[in-house]
Amino acid sequence: MRIRRLNHSTYQHQYHIVWGTKYRRKFLKPYVLTELRKILYATVKKYPTLWIEKLNTDEDHVHLQIEIPSNITVSDAVGKLKSASSRYLRSKFKFIREIYLEKDGIWSVGYFSSTIGLNETQVKRYIEWQGKKDNPQNFRLFA
Repeated sequence: MRIRRLNHSTYQHQYHIVWGTKYRRKFLKPYVLTELRKILYATVKKYPTLWIEKLNTDEDHVHLQIEIPSNITVSDAVGKLKSASSRYLRSKFKFIREIYLEKDGIWSVGYFSSTIGLNETQVKRYIEWQGKKDNPQNFRLFA
């Protein structure tokens, strides 16, 4: 993990963030993931102290390993990423607009957040494993 500096602080904060699609609908196909990556990285680019280390999805949820500085709350960072990606994906894909007719967005309310410390390698492997068929030989969490 990188040690980062702001004017008056030094930090090393990485989080494993997970959020799901509303109603757990399985629309995060590879072609949607391509566009999701585009908008998430574009959003992070607007906030230079945020950094996405790893990103992957299964069909109904998103996994991020992200660096968030101490002056931005986790909920603010996640809120910005979810709202920007919801707007963008609904404008890009007609089938997503048709699934979610209301203006509430495409993501479920809330998210999971966990800090990453000494188990960074395990979390990276777990995120990379998302979306692959369950095969015990492919992945062992505590190997």
